[in-house]
Amino acid sequence: MKHILLGTTLALATATLAFAGDTPSTPGAEVYMVNLENGASVQSPVTVVFGLSGMGVAPAGIDKEGTGHHHMFINRAPFGDGAEDEELIANGIPSDENHIHYGGGQTQATYDLAPGEYTMQLVLGDQFHVPHDPPVVSDVITITVTE
Repeated sequence: MKHILLGTTLALATATLAFAGDTPSTPGAEVYMVNLENGASVQSPVTVVFGLSGMGVAPAGIDKEGTGHHHMFINRAPFGDGAEDEELIANGIPSDENHIHYGGGQTQATYDLAPGEYTMQLVLGDQFHVPHDPPVVSDVITITVTE
């Protein structure tokens, strides 16, 4: 009996992951940073307000049509710029210093950043932390944190 349950659990998990990259976005949906512009000079801590139009925000794990949650990409290649994106679509966005999750449905964040230059990009993810199809991503901006 344990083998049947384990096999069923694995089959369900595999089936769920197989559909993870197929969550449609709403045509014309946009994600953006409300209060930061490319080239801005700022002091730490840096608060970023996330903007979204054409779709709604829902926490990770919630399967509701036309929604997603925010992920901030910091100091990594822009989404849409290479093979790393295929990995994100296949396996979901990782959670590390370059990929910050807001799975609780947060619409802003504050970062304690050392002085220096940073690139930032918002990427909307579905309930499984996978970019939608087509992806909803912001422009990449570069900011400079001053002392």
